[in-house]
Amino acid sequence: MYKILTLNNISPAGLEHFPRDGYEVASEIQHPDAILLRSFNMHDMKIPDSVKAIGRAGAGVNNIPVAAMSRAGIAVFNAPGANANAVKELVIAGMLMASRNLCQAWEFARSLEGDDATIHKAVESGKKQFVGFELPGKTLGVVGLGAIGVQVANGALALGMNVIGYDPAITVQRAWEMSSQVHQATSIEDLLANVDYVSFHVPLVDETRNMINRERLKRSRNGLVILNFSRAGVVDDQAVVAAIDAGKVYAYVCDFPSNLLKNHPRVIALPHLGASTLQAEENCAVMVVDQVREYLEHGNVRNSVNFPELFMPRSEGFRIAIVNENVPNMLGQISTCMAQAGLNILDMLNKSRGDLACTLVDVHSAPPQQCMADIAAIRGVLNVRSL
Repeated sequence: MYKILTLNNISPAGLEHFPRDGYEVASEIQHPDAILLRSFNMHDMKIPDSVKAIGRAGAGVNNIPVAAMSRAGIAVFNAPGANANAVKELVIAGMLMASRNLCQAWEFARSLEGDDATIHKAVESGKKQFVGFELPGKTLGVVGLGAIGVQVANGALALGMNVIGYDPAITVQRAWEMSSQVHQATSIEDLLANVDYVSFHVPLVDETRNMINRERLKRSRNGLVILNFSRAGVVDDQAVVAAIDAGKVYAYVCDFPSNLLKNHPRVIALPHLGASTLQAEENCAVMVVDQVREYLEHGNVRNSVNFPELFMPRSEGFRIAIVNENVPNMLGQISTCMAQAGLNILDMLNKSRGDLACTLVDVHSAPPQQCMADIAAIRGVLNVRSL
């Protein structure tokens, strides 16, 4: 019986993928095999020694101490692309709200007082201050062309916009999904000099912190609309507000309110709504549950942020799953332990990613406990399981 600890409310559509006869799922549980969460901050949490996997029902993993989990041999999974449509729709809504001054106009209308005739007169005299502009023919810059960025780029093209993308690490899969009409920028500076809107879809790491800053804003087009539904910290809020006040930036739309932003007349700060749709929550939960199950039951790895992609069909017999440091002679030592135990290897797969490696071995008979103990005792082995 596998035990799953949930740190947030996870969609029942996902939890239903855990068979009841093989899994126990609860928000309070002792010795969990895996942990599922959404926004819970795990950085100050003591992780039970029993944990083998952590599943984030979403894309970003800033709330998980990934480096520490890697050192402990714990796989961290996320759900890239499961919320892509939800974020894409919000980006398009953000462009429309900023371009047509919808939030400001709504606040104006809500503040009107008097009888209907007085309100109608005020509307006619006041609406000119909310004149906006249309999206067709405008140019959107998309920074980060993963699952979300590609959908944003393709969606903007469908609205009649021009699109410029920047992502030096774009994958072949995403490139196939993206329209050939998306033009390539050679740098952030190149992109900002040629767009009317810019939308960010990158994780928050050292390389992406303050991608929009004072120096880069100086090189942008006048009247730029900035959209950040990625992560707080990707955009330097102080620099953007200063650029708005100076007339350089037209509007800022983001998902991360602060005291600086929430009352500014040219800022639309939403309460982190990027993935807040029923469909996105269900998609994320289903994806991450299936991945955690696959890892716990078979040792296969899909969409891990710290482990290598690893998939080996089950052979007849028994499987051993090993997580170890990526150092020389590890496979030799593991094979020696199996040979000494009289185990015949039916199939084997080894993959590495950075400092970590994962090995799956199918053997003809159940591995003796002493063999498992001998493998676990090898210097650099972080985790070994018999499946």
